[in-house]
Amino acid sequence: MIDLVAGIPTDADALEGNLLRLARQGFERVLATLAATFQRLSGQGLLRIDDPLAANHFSGMLLWIPVNKAMFHGGPQHTQAELDHYADEGVRVFLAAYR
Repeated sequence: MIDLVAGIPTDADALEGNLLRLARQGFERVLATLAATFQRLSGQGLLRIDDPLAANHFSGMLLWIPVNKAMFHGGPQHTQAELDHYADEGVRVFLAAYR
């Protein structure tokens, strides 16, 4: 039992490193791509992007509900229709704020 407990910090450190690597290679890359796309659309007059967090706002509106349901209910707790609704409403609200 002592060996198991002694190994926890090492496993936690490895998990943290893996999560940071995933964030950098995945989510942060997506945010950077969204930010660049939104800036390009802003330059074309299609969006008004004054806030560098616009990509975070957009992804947050799309992901908040399904990710929290998955985290707090132990797995996906949504239908395809619900996901479509979250996406539609997230885009609608984003455009209302940034168009």
